[in-house]
Amino acid sequence: MKNSVFSQKIYHLLLPAYRWYLQTPERSLDEAYQAALKIKEIESKHFNGNKIDVDSATYSNSVMDYFESDLKKLLKISRMRLTEFRASRWFLNEENQKAANKAGIEYPNPSLVLEKLNFIDQVISKYTISGEPATSSIVTKPQVLPVESAIAPPLPPKKPTPNPEKKPQRKADTLGILPRSILSTITRLQVELDPNSEQDVVQNFRQTQRRTIISIRFILLLIIVPLLTHQLAKIFVVGPLVDHFRGPEQVQVFLNFEMEEEAIGELQRFEEKIKFQNLISNAPPLTPEQIETEMQEKAREIAEEFRGESANAIKNVFSDIFSVGAFIWLLLVSKSSIGVIKDFFDHIVYGLSDSAKAFIIILFTDVFVGFHSPHGWEVILEGLSRHWGLPANRDFIFLFIATFPVILDTIFKYWIFRYLNRISPSAVATYRNMNE
Repeated sequence: MKNSVFSQKIYHLLLPAYRWYLQTPERSLDEAYQAALKIKEIESKHFNGNKIDVDSATYSNSVMDYFESDLKKLLKISRMRLTEFRASRWFLNEENQKAANKAGIEYPNPSLVLEKLNFIDQVISKYTISGEPATSSIVTKPQVLPVESAIAPPLPPKKPTPNPEKKPQRKADTLGILPRSILSTITRLQVELDPNSEQDVVQNFRQTQRRTIISIRFILLLIIVPLLTHQLAKIFVVGPLVDHFRGPEQVQVFLNFEMEEEAIGELQRFEEKIKFQNLISNAPPLTPEQIETEMQEKAREIAEEFRGESANAIKNVFSDIFSVGAFIWLLLVSKSSIGVIKDFFDHIVYGLSDSAKAFIIILFTDVFVGFHSPHGWEVILEGLSRHWGLPANRDFIFLFIATFPVILDTIFKYWIFRYLNRISPSAVATYRNMNE
């Protein structure tokens, strides 16, 4: 009796999972069909039923980036769900279908399945060239720079030409038996002998121009948006709230003892200054009451100044939180632009000469991990502490200087040994000769 009750409980627990397994083909096909419908909807609404094309003169670059990102995501969903549909149908046999009928699962009409598959293939085939997904990205020859789909306009299909490399790769990924200089020479000769090379050069120029514009625009946004957010939040949100809760007659003038020491030192220098000016002038000597009066006025002035500096430090803390939030939000909503800017810097860095690479490496290491770098890190940390109204903890600063540049130097040396030494051995040799 107990065994039968236990078996029934197991059956009721496993039944939903089994039903989910049996419904996998239908569910996968439906998700792929919905993704294809969304692509068709974008084509109908914004491209007059035609293919989503970055060469369209109707929209700006930002709008096309938006469409490209959605298209890439929907095509990925559709292809993945079709693969899942085929795999699940291969595992489902007649016994599974009988079990599905017993479980109350009805499979869709085969004609409906074929209709959905036909519709999905019609939509996806527009963005597939030679059996490989194109997604509005460029199908290029090796001389055309590879760029993310967010910036690359499509090329029409071409006749196959002799090509030593099937897929365009970055310099960081190309390692072969022959030197790259020989391969690049062969590729350049193929380009010059190709009758369609002029079209490729024009397309390459448009692609590079588009990548550069998007990269520069995104870099400016990464700089301007956080700074603008900081100032706006400080003026319109954080500033009024801090001034309201602190009040103009706030008793606490100093946030830390360093501010207090600085104010006392400034007051002492003022007292010595007025005494010195009185001694070198022909005026009668100041009485203690006059000195006391001027000292009180100066003390109130200094207190007001440091009260404002303390309030400004508190405002900076909360405004920086808004600024960091804006920066993270910008990164989350600009994933396609991040891919573009990575490719942009990749071509800039690996396109430099060996001496230029060595010069940049030496400049970077000397500034951040060199002999004089501790002084720079100390200035940066003290400036951040003052910006947030915190006392400059000397122990923390010395510990940071003793650890962080060392870790950074280790990472940088590993990068030179692991990647740069394989990508550009001549640049590493030039770096070592210049460093010696």
